[in-house]
Amino acid sequence: MRALAVLPELGRRHEVLVLAGGDAYQALCADRPVVRIPTFRYHYNRRGRLSNLLNLRRNIGGVLDVRLQGPALDMVMETLVEFRPDVVLTDSEALTHRAAERLGIPRISFDHFGLLVYCRPEMPAADRLVCRGNALAYRWLFGEPDRVIVSSFFDAPAVRPGVCVVGPVMRREVRQTEPRDGEHLLVYLSMGEHEYTPQIERALLAAGCPVRVYGTPRRGLQGNLQFKPTANLPFIEDLAGCRAVFATTGNQLMGEALYFGKPVLGMPIACLEQRLNARQIERLGAGMQVDRRRVSPEVLREFLERGPEFRRRILRRTRDGARESLEAIERFASELAGAPAAAAATA
Repeated sequence: MRALAVLPELGRRHEVLVLAGGDAYQALCADRPVVRIPTFRYHYNRRGRLSNLLNLRRNIGGVLDVRLQGPALDMVMETLVEFRPDVVLTDSEALTHRAAERLGIPRISFDHFGLLVYCRPEMPAADRLVCRGNALAYRWLFGEPDRVIVSSFFDAPAVRPGVCVVGPVMRREVRQTEPRDGEHLLVYLSMGEHEYTPQIERALLAAGCPVRVYGTPRRGLQGNLQFKPTANLPFIEDLAGCRAVFATTGNQLMGEALYFGKPVLGMPIACLEQRLNARQIERLGAGMQVDRRRVSPEVLREFLERGPEFRRRILRRTRDGARESLEAIERFASELAGAPAAAAATA
């Protein structure tokens, strides 16, 4: 989503080579040439929880390739040598990070997870320990970039120079869509096959309003519920026109919901980043959070009744980080490669 927001303008200003893998490749290749590269994936157990064992077992080959300069890293290095970029801009992508490091090309990191590594957001002591472990793993895999851009719907102080926190980066389609007041509740579950439980279904059936559900394998109508396939523009339209949002707490969706002024009932999955995002939604006065085991008609009813209160607070916090991101990219690229940077590579 961040790449889709900034690439058109970067392409007008610079010669840009795009490298991407997985879902990012599918999202980007329709509009521009993209070099396809391997990528890591998160893996979840049958209960929908992030599995350290599965992540290690299924990604170990890629990790060894990055650390020991295997064939995939060699391929990316050869691609960069041929393109000769002045700067590499990368979103939590290990191959381009390490290839640029070995070639001595300046690197700008541009992601959300850097908030846990290069900033100090408020969090409980137990999560602080988890955060330190995550930060060590992040640095071990990606190395230390020359500059860091963190996209987040909330602010946190940086721990070193060369770190810039920008607002959530909105896609062009989001920026071009006008918010409106609707009656339906928008539901998005990132791991719907695990997260959409009978308990949650009972609460949604008793919501007293139309509910549009994204992220599950189901389709069609059931009472006041409409199950919809994930699609870019229909989802944005439903988000812009909803009454409120009930969702897992990924940074991008939280930023888009606040951009449209929509209250959020956050249901974080079992990972530190989503727990942090859910707490920040409450701290900003933009909504509530709930453990998925405690979702009930009463919790949902309380959230919807408090909607006007949340909306008043959100209106004072609307922020689009696309412009801020482009300004930070240009400033850092000029510092690292000379003004203006002649080329950029992004992954």
